[in-house]
Amino acid sequence: MNYQTLDDLLNLTGKYIHKEESINLITKAYDFAKTHHEGQFRKSGEPYIIHPLNVACILAEINAGPATICAGLLHDVVEDTDVTLEEIKAEFGVEIAEIVDGVTKVGQLKFNDALDKQLTNNQHMLIAMAKDIRVIIVKLADRLHNIRTLGALKSEKQSRIAKETLDIYAPLAHKLGMFRIKAELEDTALKYVDKENYNKILSQVKNDSSARMINVDHTINEIRDILDKENIKDYQIKGRIKNIYSIYKKMINQNKDFKDIYDILAIRIIVNTISECYQVLGLIHANYTPVPKRFKDYIAVPKPNMYQSLHTTVISSDEFTFEVQIRTYEMDSVAELGVAAHWAYKENVEYSKEKEQFEIASKLKWYGELLQFSEEEKDEGAKEYVDAVKGDILSSNVYVYTPTGEVIDLPKGATPIDFAYKIHTNVGNKMVGAIVNNHIVPLNYELQNGDLISIKINKNSFGPSENWLKIAKTTHAKHKIKNFLNKQNKDILINQGKSMVEEEFKLNKVVCDLTDEFAKANFTKNNVNTVEDLYFEVAKSNLSPKTVLAKYTGQKTTSTIDDIISKQIEKNQKILTANNEIGVVVEGLTSPQIKLGSCCNPIPGDEIIGYVTKGNGIVVHHKNCKNLKTFQEERFISLYWAANIDKKYPVSIKIDAESNMNLLVDIMNVISVAGMSILAISANSNQSLETIVKLKVMTHNLAELEKMIVNLKKIKYIYNIERDNL
Repeated sequence: MNYQTLDDLLNLTGKYIHKEESINLITKAYDFAKTHHEGQFRKSGEPYIIHPLNVACILAEINAGPATICAGLLHDVVEDTDVTLEEIKAEFGVEIAEIVDGVTKVGQLKFNDALDKQLTNNQHMLIAMAKDIRVIIVKLADRLHNIRTLGALKSEKQSRIAKETLDIYAPLAHKLGMFRIKAELEDTALKYVDKENYNKILSQVKNDSSARMINVDHTINEIRDILDKENIKDYQIKGRIKNIYSIYKKMINQNKDFKDIYDILAIRIIVNTISECYQVLGLIHANYTPVPKRFKDYIAVPKPNMYQSLHTTVISSDEFTFEVQIRTYEMDSVAELGVAAHWAYKENVEYSKEKEQFEIASKLKWYGELLQFSEEEKDEGAKEYVDAVKGDILSSNVYVYTPTGEVIDLPKGATPIDFAYKIHTNVGNKMVGAIVNNHIVPLNYELQNGDLISIKINKNSFGPSENWLKIAKTTHAKHKIKNFLNKQNKDILINQGKSMVEEEFKLNKVVCDLTDEFAKANFTKNNVNTVEDLYFEVAKSNLSPKTVLAKYTGQKTTSTIDDIISKQIEKNQKILTANNEIGVVVEGLTSPQIKLGSCCNPIPGDEIIGYVTKGNGIVVHHKNCKNLKTFQEERFISLYWAANIDKKYPVSIKIDAESNMNLLVDIMNVISVAGMSILAISANSNQSLETIVKLKVMTHNLAELEKMIVNLKKIKYIYNIERDNL
């Protein structure tokens, strides 16, 4: 429908908006928009005001509130006229101005090309939507009218806008449960993206539906008789034709012929209560033959876009296969209008934008995820952000369950890694395995609709490996994995750089006392602001330890009290180290009887604690050793590692991996390259095709071990590594 006058809009709003101040506000917004768009015309030749008027009318059709309708009328004035956002605020208030600002295209930015502009527009639209759901409601109405009038544009622009509609706007409408708008966006856009197939399917639907409709009408009459006999009151039965784009997707994605699609025509039965839904389902199954595995209960477990209905496919007595959808009147309204049905404007009801946003986020889990995602990824580039939202949120169509029964939606091809990171970043980082439908599965298992999944975590896990980046499907999971690996690798490099600098200072008999101020003052041009930055650049060979020393000695030529104290401490530690072969210092003791705990194998760099045994001296344990829980607290003593330890220590690690004949060879190659020696190695496989490798190696310290573990994680079969008995 193409609306032409203000009266058209007021007739629509008059059905549910009666307050004089609201009507006056809408009229004022129309007059304001008409005045400022005066002299502007659309490509069709119509006055420009026709577009915002139709946007507002589409919003009125779904019972949007006065503020939303005003934003629809004003959504282009800031971009296309000399009106500023401040003027909108002054004339119509902050609330309407913020919606307009969220919807307004980003025309003032500089772009490299049309694609950059398109992606940045979409990024700003999605971020604005995360702040106020009404932004996307207005944007969908805007896009719906634009797609209706696409014929006036050049073919190249038609194709671009139609593809963008299928990529961004139709999925958003689907996520919001707005089926009526979604279907029109999809079908109209398909006409410009693939006209040949659109016309072909349209012709088949017309021919097929006319033939099938005879069967549908006959079946509807049969069902009426069944429901009347069972005294079901106040019901509706109607036929539904599947939209063309949905048929197109099934034919393309599932490689189906038109004749193999059962639900082109469906019968919808609408009743008053949920109990009547299940009663009607029983009657349908009692009178028609159900098709196995074609029943879905979206009432007990609603879709993430709030859609609820019972779906079943049955065969009639004349062998006609058809789908039956059974739902309540409220469910039917939500199915057609989605989020708009829940939050349709009602006069005399207390209104709060913040309360509405909270309710929507709690009802629409994906919208809550968008809020979080937009906050976490706000500094990402436009392409990365839009691709992530499209891939992780808008394309989600695999529904799996947590052990508590919560529905999690993920894109097709998602793995347990994606599931874990969607639950929480720490769950992903500490994940060591997954159980799906009570069976252990490999991490590259593709999740299927209805899977019940739980994640095995270990707080002492070393975290994800680079191989996980090849397994993860969602941009969100990959981003979190990269962040972890970058931080982990950076920490290792910082420790390496620190050791290199300290060694250079030691060789030149200079006390190393670097500060952030020194680093920033001397190495800003190297992007150094802290001592850690300095060590990081040294480890990457962007700076040499000699350069750091030269800057330091050029700045400090005389010894201070601090230098003297530092040298004395260093000297004392050398004495203590010399008197203790283990390399552990106990304050007040120069030659204590000490040995390392064989249960946890602590190494320099670990946090340690001493336990005074009866007759066997002091045993050194890792602070996370499992055996500490059984010890007497009064026997614990503090101790620490001596400086400049030059010896190797045994350490035990456990590796979980997929079974592979090259696994042990690859592990030994990595250890050999790291310059470590293997004391013991064993491997056992279980029925789930997992291999558990127990390994004992000799290492100088924790930093060296962690570097080796990082390289082990590059082996594609390995998905978890952890220290044994911690």
